[in-house]
Amino acid sequence: MKILQIDVNCKNSSTGKIVYDLHSYAGAHGAESAVCYGRGPLVKEKNIYKFGLDGETNIHALLTRLTGKTGCYSFFSTRRLLRFIKRYRPDVIHIHELHAYFVNIKPLLTYIAKNDIPVVWTFHCEFMYTGKCGYANDCTRFTEGCGNCPQLREYPKTLFFDRTAKMLGEKKSLVNKLKKLVIVTPSRWLADRVKLSFLKDRESAVVYNGIDTEIFQPRNADALRKEYGIAEDVKVALSVAPDIMSERKGGASVLKLAEKFRGEKVKFVLVGVADGSVPHGENVVLVPPVSDQVRLAEFYSLADVFVICSKKETFSLVCAESYCCGTPVAGFRSGAPEEIALPQYSFFAEQNDFETLAAGVRRILESAPERKSICDEAVKRYAAKEMCKKYFEIYERML
Repeated sequence: MKILQIDVNCKNSSTGKIVYDLHSYAGAHGAESAVCYGRGPLVKEKNIYKFGLDGETNIHALLTRLTGKTGCYSFFSTRRLLRFIKRYRPDVIHIHELHAYFVNIKPLLTYIAKNDIPVVWTFHCEFMYTGKCGYANDCTRFTEGCGNCPQLREYPKTLFFDRTAKMLGEKKSLVNKLKKLVIVTPSRWLADRVKLSFLKDRESAVVYNGIDTEIFQPRNADALRKEYGIAEDVKVALSVAPDIMSERKGGASVLKLAEKFRGEKVKFVLVGVADGSVPHGENVVLVPPVSDQVRLAEFYSLADVFVICSKKETFSLVCAESYCCGTPVAGFRSGAPEEIALPQYSFFAEQNDFETLAAGVRRILESAPERKSICDEAVKRYAAKEMCKKYFEIYERML
């Protein structure tokens, strides 16, 4: 069996780590695997190909802002991808994300449909059944065809024109040409959203995202505690996201929550803050993005509680990683996190209810649940090998 995965990233970011885990699993279990990705650092490994041209990606992003259309540029990058597919001749193509300005969706899906290649398509967000939004939040206009978009200035951002109705119509036409298609979502919450869209009658499955539990496990974090000057008797509340200060990831809400713990022996650590000049209190530590996965696992292990204040999430890999490192989770309800949570080691409040969330965080800090118990349960649910097994069952079923 020859499998080709297509994504924005490989080996980096949440989806990139999933892609790499599947690629590694395939090689270890007798399948031939390749990865084509559009953005991020160059991965110099066999059958991993970065087809995206960074300069063209920047032009695509600019044109999206000017024209209101996205996913329809990147001519040369897409040609490189199609050439690879023609040479590789996969038995099944596993698509992850096609947004982020790196590919022209129409020629890609047209080629796949014309050659009747089976497709497993993991929706990590809502992009493919909305006009343009990765996260529609409370909007349901995609159920009626989009238009009059309330999120034009949200990613993928446009400055002038609302093309959402036209783009949704184009997506519907293209995806409907795929005869052999299974849509996979990482949560039932997202599966229910898909059922509201034009894809409601397509075959679907739910597969939780997997974690490399060889990396994400309880680790010694003494060096980190010393590096950031956190005393032994101080509790740590951790929040992690690649762009944590964005509105969707809720970094500002974490800082607001931290204000309620001033004068207490609790330190809030935010990992993923690119701009260290962000105003913050004395009980807050700002840390730049961390790409070293072992170091990231050490941050999770340093924490007594993991805090998530995202506006919307379709799974939340950071929550799963936290559990695997033996750290309980508290946050705002944001869709999937409360679904995929380990209930006895979690607390969720309604959006913007800081008083209730602060009380939940204190309850977790006071109860200090046993780290090994959290880790053991998390491994059963989130281990990458379990995710990979389920995907391979779907691949084999499609051939």
